Parts: sequence; structure tokens; C-alpha cells
Amino acid sequence: MSQNNDHPFLHPTRLDIPPEIRSHLITLLNTTLACTVDLRSHVKQACWNVKGTDLLQLQALFVTMATELEAYTDLVAERIAVLGGVARGTARTAATLSGLPEYPGDLVDGNAHVLALADRFAFYAAALRTSIVHAADVEDTGCAAIYTDISRGVEKRLGLLEAHLHR
Repeated sequence: MSQNNDHPFLHPTRLDIPPEIRSHLITLLNTTLACTVDLRSHVKQACWNVKGTDLLQLQALFVTMATELEAYTDLVAERIAVLGGVARGTARTAATLSGLPEYPGDLVDGNAHVLALADRFAFYAAALRTSIVHAADVEDTGCAAIYTDISRGVEKRLGLLEAHLHR
């Protein structure tokens, strides 16, 4: 079992990943968790407040996106636990750690919401690609695979948002 004397916040694990690398990955994953929780709240904000002729279509899309983001939070939190860390996924933590720009509070029009979400999904996709590289740099294929899977889904949704804007 791994000794964690220098990293007291790490739970013991039999993983052969050194504690300092696990600590680095847990920090990276908690930042991703915060951003994912925050992005889901942006999608819910859009879902609750969208108006216009595309209301039903956009609400259905936004509900699907929020559900996928919820699943991504679970994937990330599970990996944090496997590494011996503590998942920090509260709204307050998300507000502190997320790098997403604040969602505009005055949007109503469907296209305005789609544009705001597309900007945030693009930011999130870029952060995920950076995290893939960081996980690969420390040779953690587990984290890299999770980031890759999430990245595929996020980029797919970004493509749908962008397609909606090109009507």
C-alpha cells in the first residue's frame, strides 16, 4: 500500500502511481469537476430562460446536454476517489475553481443562449484537451482516457450548437 506521509489528504491506495503524481492529478481533476458543475449550471440557466420559436427544440437539447454533463461529473469524481482523493463538487467550490466566464443573466432569445453556451463549450473543450496532455505527461492512461471520452462528447455538443447558429 502506498505511504502518504507527505500527502496526508490522500487516502491509501494500492495504485502504483506515486503520491505526488496522484496529488497533481487530483488537483487537475477537481478543477475539471468544478468547471463541469459550473457548465451544467449554465446549461440549466439557458434551459430555464430560453424563449422563442425554437423553445421546445432548444430545451430538449439543453436537457440532454445537462444530463451528459452530470454523467461527466460522476466520471471525474470517481477517478478522484480511485486516486485516493476527495472530490470537491459543491457549487461554492465550482464557483471558486471554474475558469468559465459568468453566464449572462439577461439572455432570453434562443440564439443568444446557443451562442453563450457555444462559447463556454469551446472554452471547456480547450481545457479538456489541455488536461489530456497533462494526464499523458505523467503517464496516467486512466485520466487521459476519461478526458478523451469527455472531450468527444463535449465537442459533439459544441458542433450541434454551432450548427444551430448557421441556419
